[in-house]
Amino acid sequence: MTTTIRGDQLARLLGQWHSLPGRHRSPDYAALAASVRGLLADGRLPLGVRLPAERELAESLAVSRTTVSAAYRTLRETGHLTSRRGAGSWTTLPNGHRVATSGLWAPLDDRDVIDLGVAASAAPPELVPAARAAADDLPRYLGSAGYHPTGLIELREAVAAGFRERGVATSAEQILITGGTQQALDLVLRLLCPPGSPVLVEAPTYPNALAALSARRARIDTHGLDTATGWDGEMLLGALRQTRPRLSYVIPEFHNPTGHLMPAELRERLVATAHSTGTDLVVDESWVDLQLDGDRMPPPVAHSDRHSRVVTIGGMSKAYWGGLRIGWVRASAPLVQRLAAIRVGVDMASPVLEQLVAVRLLRDASKIVKDRRIELRRQRDTLAAEVERLLPEWNFVLPAGGATIWAELDGPISSALARAAEDVGVRLAPGPRFGLDGTLERFLRLPFTLPPEDLTEAVRRIASVRHDLESAPGPSWRTPAVIA
Repeated sequence: MTTTIRGDQLARLLGQWHSLPGRHRSPDYAALAASVRGLLADGRLPLGVRLPAERELAESLAVSRTTVSAAYRTLRETGHLTSRRGAGSWTTLPNGHRVATSGLWAPLDDRDVIDLGVAASAAPPELVPAARAAADDLPRYLGSAGYHPTGLIELREAVAAGFRERGVATSAEQILITGGTQQALDLVLRLLCPPGSPVLVEAPTYPNALAALSARRARIDTHGLDTATGWDGEMLLGALRQTRPRLSYVIPEFHNPTGHLMPAELRERLVATAHSTGTDLVVDESWVDLQLDGDRMPPPVAHSDRHSRVVTIGGMSKAYWGGLRIGWVRASAPLVQRLAAIRVGVDMASPVLEQLVAVRLLRDASKIVKDRRIELRRQRDTLAAEVERLLPEWNFVLPAGGATIWAELDGPISSALARAAEDVGVRLAPGPRFGLDGTLERFLRLPFTLPPEDLTEAVRRIASVRHDLESAPGPSWRTPAVIA
């Protein structure tokens, strides 16, 4: 089903379109068309959305219908709008252009490369002592076959206790331990997302979630996040009601890549609307431990769930270490058993030793997470200061948590900049990797998970190639890199 945007909603997205730089040199219809193209390029207006009728938009913008008609005609000529008599007009890209959301994970071993494609930190110092202590715990399990499809009971209880501390009643029977958050998502999609199912996701969103949905041949619709403010509640809930997706994937805690935190009121409304539309909510809490500013966190989305519509996934990659492949699913106990049955056909169970390491780390969670937050806060402030100093024409909102800055560039140059930066030893994740259809070229994700000196050098190198980008040669073949 095609999502429809109302005239007042599109007018709100367009904002002060008539007072943009260079506006005095363009007629009204050209400025309006350019603004719509800008929304498409930024991902704030998804592809495949039916635009309001000409008369409706003209009334919402307080312009003549002739202006809107000419703007729509211009958009059709440039390939950004497709119209059919009696069916309306919906957003497209020229020549049906699409950009794939997945690529070969092929990190380089070149130590001179500063990798800003991966938003994950190095291991904490507590990892080695935890591993040694876990080895001492291992003999207790050596007398069995070692297969625990739902996970070791002591780890499941430790994860359940974390949810209870956040105000969500949870038992160990509601926890499934997985090989990382990505496997948790994969198992949930195998169970809840039959091939061809309609799915609603945010735009931008986590690239590997898009890859997992594509592997399930899901029919993906998007809800655009505003760069400055995050979710537009009215449009998000309206998209749910219109598309009635089988499943919706959201990242409410320090959204990857934008860093936004979903307000408590919207979380409640989201759960209620999902129940009314028959939609399962898959809530990715990968970043929930990494609050850097502020006093209190909103309650988890699962806190508002009364009908087992919310399936929460999370793991230890972001607050602890990506090399420790421990993730989890929190859901109803019956659903956990169904997921475990599916999991047996994938990899039987998670490694016992790694689970014991996770138990040890979670016992020291307060210290480990506190130290990680201090580290990330220092690195975030370093990165932000360097971007403001060397690339002042870029805009961003300083995130209150997570590990990434979502920067709005001074032009639709993200992919070209990523290619140029690789020539000077910096790996970047360009904006289009976080969307579906080649949009988001004005944006770039900048993780702050590296030491301050590396971040300072990375920004210096990026700035050095940015100012020569217009005269750079055309793109050459590149090996796809890790984005996490």
